[in-house]
Amino acid sequence: MQVSHILRKYDPAQWGGTETAVQRLVQGLQYHDIASAVHAPGTAGLGSVDPLRDAGAKIQRYRAFVPVAGISAAQRQELVSWGGNLFSFELFWQLLRSGADVMHSHALNRIAGISLMAARARGVPHVITLHGGALDIPDEVNARLTAPLQGGYEWGKALGALVRSRRVLELTDAIFTCNPKEASLLLEKYPKQRIIVQPHSVPAAQYAIDHRAAALKAFPRIAGRDVIVKVARLDPAKNLPWLVRQLPEIKSRHPDAMLVLIGSGTTQSVVDELNREISRLGLGNDVLLTGGLASGSAELIGLIQSARLFVLSSTAEPFGIVILEAWAAGTPVLSSRTSGALSLIDHGRTGMLYDLDNKSDFHFGIDALMMSDRIRTHLIAEARERVLTDFDVPTIAGRVARVYEELSEAKKSKESKTSLHPSQVQLTAKLS
Repeated sequence: MQVSHILRKYDPAQWGGTETAVQRLVQGLQYHDIASAVHAPGTAGLGSVDPLRDAGAKIQRYRAFVPVAGISAAQRQELVSWGGNLFSFELFWQLLRSGADVMHSHALNRIAGISLMAARARGVPHVITLHGGALDIPDEVNARLTAPLQGGYEWGKALGALVRSRRVLELTDAIFTCNPKEASLLLEKYPKQRIIVQPHSVPAAQYAIDHRAAALKAFPRIAGRDVIVKVARLDPAKNLPWLVRQLPEIKSRHPDAMLVLIGSGTTQSVVDELNREISRLGLGNDVLLTGGLASGSAELIGLIQSARLFVLSSTAEPFGIVILEAWAAGTPVLSSRTSGALSLIDHGRTGMLYDLDNKSDFHFGIDALMMSDRIRTHLIAEARERVLTDFDVPTIAGRVARVYEELSEAKKSKESKTSLHPSQVQLTAKLS
């Protein structure tokens, strides 16, 4: 079987959770004799670093554009980086010639509409994975995503109508989402749709190898420090300035504490905002911005392993693949109560949770994980067992492969989608 994976954006220099999830899906599908092609905007040449190509995918680039007039180049860049509604005339014809047995969109809106139209023309199944959520998105995050449109005219709405972009969730053959809350909201809105709760995965054995020496060599500033680490693209929803503002209070009780932020910036304005906050608070020696590190690299894994704890401060996190990475690396997790974290973490057993509007809640978790080896050891052991049982790469990919096969057989036998009894949310993994 051959599957085409359609992405709205793919730049290895701006690697994030979506790219990691697709990379591991591509790797896992190979265990089930499924070949993958990745279709993404951009030019043909990527240079020497291309993790999806190295994972075994064939990379095909298509020309795309932002159909908005009257905005600056910086606004246009922000739209692309944060979720801009792109359009492509070339993508439809590329997919039509792809030879794919299944088309799997990892984007919504117009790009998903184009891939759905191509799938229908070819007579093959079409599925969508919601990496960033569709309905379970806080208002403040939506506001940041649409802010770059201010002052512009979005003339692409007519193109969206052409490909029925507003109906893709209703018309696709199946929807994968990575948390139960999103699934419930989708089921309420689309009661006849097939909705599958499908978690992401992690190569647990790879993250268990000790890479702390590689991290220390690459980042000697961490020597002798009590490292608090976070892996996240520098994005507004990750709430990084809030986390930086908590560091002075942390250091008042833990003088050797150091915050290590791993991830590339989605836009320069986000990076500048973060650097201004670090400078304002005089934390230049206590915050390390590593930039983007390759997924699964020794430096990335080693930094997570070197930390006293792994922290998430996101205002929105539909899943939180980095939680799995921390678990596999043997580092305890303290996370804000996003829908993704709530679906993964059993508070007090596999990690700790806190409310963003309750700073004392956050600092209690910091103190517990900084000071108590007993708590850390308990959380590490329980989390390790959970990740090995439920989130291994071949196992997770196998569940996706079975859906592909079911949908393909239904198409071949001319069964209607409604015969699949889509009125129930399909739980494909134990998420609590």
